[in-house]
Amino acid sequence: MSAAPWASARNPHLRRSPEPPTVAAMIAKSPSDLPSFDDMLSMSGLEFMQAIRDGRISQPPIGGVLNYAVTEVADGRVVFHGTPEFAHTNPMGTVHGGWYGTLLDSCMACAVMTRVPKGSSYTTLEYKVNITRGIPLGTPIQAIGTVSHSGRSTGVATGEIRGLKDGKLYATGSTTCIIMAHR
Repeated sequence: MSAAPWASARNPHLRRSPEPPTVAAMIAKSPSDLPSFDDMLSMSGLEFMQAIRDGRISQPPIGGVLNYAVTEVADGRVVFHGTPEFAHTNPMGTVHGGWYGTLLDSCMACAVMTRVPKGSSYTTLEYKVNITRGIPLGTPIQAIGTVSHSGRSTGVATGEIRGLKDGKLYATGSTTCIIMAHR
């Protein structure tokens, strides 16, 4: 597959242009659209998450399936925006709990990623979700992840899903991630 016109020669997953494409264009469509493990290790977690936010690295395909994308990245904090659609409902026609869980796992774990040093990676060890009320279909939300602790081998974060327009709290979560040094 040839590199996208915005890709750099050194890394085909890093954009040259300061203007990101649309979110739909930024979502990985195949494994070749994702950065290699070595490319990821060449950056700090904060740099990696900023590159995703800025469109220099493709957003993961799960964002396209579940209709969400990273919109804000700071040290110890990541925000995703999304909107649940009919395709995200359970047999009762309400938003499936897995949608809440995926959004919370994403924002909390990515917040931990912002504290991961160059040459390291992370993965979620466990997470917990508390759904406080159902999100009406078509309601734009933000999922906010905030780091509570980041150390040499673990990171802990909390998260919440709130309505973008009304600020209502729809769910909360907590996570523990393991941080692994590779270099």
